[in-house]
Amino acid sequence: MSGKHRRYFLKARESKELLDKASKRLRIDLEQILKDRVNVEVVYTESIEIFLINGKPALAKTGENIYPTLTFKEFLDQAPKVTVDMGAVPYICKGANVMAPGIRQFSGEFQKGDLVLITDEKHGKTIALGEALYDTEQAKNTKQGIIIKNTHYVGDKTWNQLKQLATPT
Repeated sequence: MSGKHRRYFLKARESKELLDKASKRLRIDLEQILKDRVNVEVVYTESIEIFLINGKPALAKTGENIYPTLTFKEFLDQAPKVTVDMGAVPYICKGANVMAPGIRQFSGEFQKGDLVLITDEKHGKTIALGEALYDTEQAKNTKQGIIIKNTHYVGDKTWNQLKQLATPT
């Protein structure tokens, strides 16, 4: 993070509003998953707001778009996944969308507009997060074109900001 950034804790009401908004977007109940008292800290960087939930970077926001980070384990454990072949990995990690021919497997159900994790075929590691352009069944039957719009991937601005947050200064 070049330069300075602002960082502070949200008030309880603001935290609840954020968790409600994120729960709707992610289609999971974050308050139930997190159970305990939740402390939300926001870090404002040059282009991204990162929300630390109980000290861990869980959500990010650019403009009005809120999405989970690739380090938000509670979401990663529950989200639907699409596994891609290794030939697609370098392109996806540079921001390319997920194309039908590169998909090897679907895990879980999703609707158009849902957030879906993208994992690599060889190691099963999460490499990106994207927005589904089709429902699961439509995606399985589509043979060409974009299936998932890439929104956050290993190596993007959000990922790099997360790495810098984790690095002690």
